Amino acid sequence: MPSPRRYATRSTPRSRGTSVRIVRGLTPARDALSRNAPSGLGDNEDRERLVCNIVENVARRGDAALLEYTERFDDVIPARWEVAGEQLAAARRNLDPSLAAALEMAAGRIRDFHTGQRQSLGDGQNAPMGWRFRPIDRVGVYAPAGTANLPSSLLMTAIIPRVAGVSEVILATPPGPEGLPSPIMMAAAVIAGVDRVFAIGGAQAIAALAFGTESVPRVDKICGPGNIYVTLAKKLLYGLVGIDGLYGPSEIIIIADDRADPAGCAADMLAQAEHDAMASAILVTTSPELAKRIDIEVTRQLATLPRRKIAAESLGRNGLIIVITDSDEAIELANAYAPEHLLLMVADPENYLDRLTAAGCVITGDRATVALGDYVAGPSHVLPTGGTARFDSPLNVTDFMKITNVVTVDSSTIEELGPATAVLAETEGLDGHARAVRRHQTPTDK
Repeated sequence: MPSPRRYATRSTPRSRGTSVRIVRGLTPARDALSRNAPSGLGDNEDRERLVCNIVENVARRGDAALLEYTERFDDVIPARWEVAGEQLAAARRNLDPSLAAALEMAAGRIRDFHTGQRQSLGDGQNAPMGWRFRPIDRVGVYAPAGTANLPSSLLMTAIIPRVAGVSEVILATPPGPEGLPSPIMMAAAVIAGVDRVFAIGGAQAIAALAFGTESVPRVDKICGPGNIYVTLAKKLLYGLVGIDGLYGPSEIIIIADDRADPAGCAADMLAQAEHDAMASAILVTTSPELAKRIDIEVTRQLATLPRRKIAAESLGRNGLIIVITDSDEAIELANAYAPEHLLLMVADPENYLDRLTAAGCVITGDRATVALGDYVAGPSHVLPTGGTARFDSPLNVTDFMKITNVVTVDSSTIEELGPATAVLAETEGLDGHARAVRRHQTPTDK
């Protein structure tokens, strides 16, 4: 999910009764999918000043600043920052059995997928040159508590560092009216294997994890989504502490051919649109008839969607149905846009996979839907957005590991590499380097 983007306004008028803008042709499609607008993070000067003040205050005053901001923003004064183990255990024990089973299934599959990923890495054995993987010592996970609880995001973020071998995983999540996090989030923390939970939210939580306070331990890396204040705090603190990414609006491109199910395509567009008013749901097809039928289906299904107001605003801002000529054009558009999710609703997906070069997650199959990837498929749903899939990757075990290069030098190595090293060092004016190499080439007796 990295940085929020400010998308270009869709200024082309829609025909009466059309719920999603339809674009025909490759050139208009390229224009419609342009990401040339600057990042939305740059439009938040007042918020940046506020976040900067919060971060500096927490760094200077620790718990006293946390208390001030928690009372101000969450309207609560927690009795203690850290949630007691018995409170976490009670939340897990009292969780609805069907929800508990679903979370346990998701956790198991996330754990299994990333365990396989970890096992595939190994350490470099190309002596005398090689490498060693080492896990980060302590990771802080942030889990927001906005309009809805998101236990799936907690699982998708907190389980992976544990699989990577991180010694301690700390969770920060906002307190509710009673001073404790949501019982669902506390139960999810237990299922994820989190070591400690702190009832702190917002930019102040990110600052507390980055600097440490009297109550909150300092971490080496912070991961997890959040609102604009959380994102700005992560941006500000990058370098002092590791940051996984700057997460923003969710997005999907669906590539569909004439065999695709219009109702299924519309359902996945709406599933993406209901995330957020800034989310982007885009469909690319070679079939004008399918485009029309999907548009009708979107209107029909939207009418009964509980979050229809959010979905309708999302579709109005960023929803698109694009009609192009062939699969080559569809792939060109997908690679240029570099979406978070890419859903292939086509007869021969293998023909596409080898040519797709930029997407956070590709979903394919006769019954493919992004919703499975969001919850229980296994790979983390923390994915690059805003076009960052051109150079970034989904959250994975390597995000919580350090690679140390290992160089072993013996007499044959120094004889082979020493002369070139000395020439390069002297060329750069670093005679001490050249002398050091020559000293080891012809060691003298002590």
